[in-house]
Amino acid sequence: MLDQQATFAQIGDLLERRRPGHSLPGAFYNDPAIFDFDLREIFGRSWLMVGFEVEVAAPGSYLALTIGRSPIVVWRGMDGVLRGFFNSCRHRGAQILPDGCGTAERMMCPYHQWMYDDHGALRGAGRMPRDFDKSEHGLKPIHVRTVAGTLYVCLADDAPDFTAFHDKVAPMLAPHGMLNAKVAAQATLVERGNWKLVMENARECYHCSARHPELSVSFPTDARGNFLSSERVNIQNFQERMEALGLPSAPVEGAWWQASRFALREGNASITLDGQPCVRKPMCAINGGDVGSMRWALEPHSFCHALGDFTFMFIALPVAPEETIVLAKWLVHKDAVEGVDYTVDDLVNVWNETNLQDRDLVETNQRGVNSLGYQPGPYSEISESLAIRFVDWYAAQVKAQLAAQLASPIPHALVTGQRPILAAE
Repeated sequence: MLDQQATFAQIGDLLERRRPGHSLPGAFYNDPAIFDFDLREIFGRSWLMVGFEVEVAAPGSYLALTIGRSPIVVWRGMDGVLRGFFNSCRHRGAQILPDGCGTAERMMCPYHQWMYDDHGALRGAGRMPRDFDKSEHGLKPIHVRTVAGTLYVCLADDAPDFTAFHDKVAPMLAPHGMLNAKVAAQATLVERGNWKLVMENARECYHCSARHPELSVSFPTDARGNFLSSERVNIQNFQERMEALGLPSAPVEGAWWQASRFALREGNASITLDGQPCVRKPMCAINGGDVGSMRWALEPHSFCHALGDFTFMFIALPVAPEETIVLAKWLVHKDAVEGVDYTVDDLVNVWNETNLQDRDLVETNQRGVNSLGYQPGPYSEISESLAIRFVDWYAAQVKAQLAAQLASPIPHALVTGQRPILAAE
């Protein structure tokens, strides 16, 4: 416990030395102790997007993935109710279902064949003593919520309030028909970089004009990397037109989420190589499918774009201090026929190329941050405002959890004279 408190104190001390508007001290991007803290106190306490309801539409269907070191599963019971569990057998902890989607009326552990029903209750446990109580060994539950066909989980016992996010974002997503859709493609990318570097990169477009030629065809950034620049789109005019069509568009946000509908560059109706829709059967047919992009994002790990013809999801899943999995999914109308209404290549091209380019940038960033010469630098308030928002949110969350763990503010004296156990800046 003393070692843990010393670790907490040193994390707090590093944050206290961070200059406002600057990137984090280097330890936050590579130190194992801080990575463990992030898994437990950030990913373990936040609402996280994991996919779409259509992936678990039928009774018995499930979606399984690993968040940090915790395998989880969202399972639609035979009664039609969505429930979430830690995907870990209550016998000796083996992962029960493999990551991915599938169907199962019951869950059987592949190790010793313990069996669980769709409510997570243990139904079969061979060779256990007569007095063994199966009712005390059900799967541990997690929180599950949905918003207009999108799917979220929280691993904490007490989840943050979800109401404002649901109530504000559901009307914005509803016109995109995500309950009448299907996953047409998905991609998994391993990036040799800390999850925070992945998300800082994903939260700014300072680099877009130079490094994302495919995305820049339709994305509304100017030569300085300003997102939603008035040089590229008439923001007020677009929002007024969308509101008149019954599409809520004005920005809404909470501490850990944000959403808005924005216009693409003039003459573009989708985020594709030519800026034109690539799926003939739209998900949102209002205005002929020319509805800009409804973007929503959650801290700490995701952003999505719902266009007229498809929806794109990006989530970052931490694996190690310098390794992150990026999972991408593309959603199209359930009746769209591959090879007739769309091709997978046309659907995924822009975001696949963008993700590959971003992987190279993140890995370059990680190598530089690991240098003895790294010193936190200033963000551009003009072009990196969302990156600043992300890092400030992260710092506030860390400070709040440290204060809760130590039950008092973190004085510098706690670390004076101690052997450092975290990397320096």
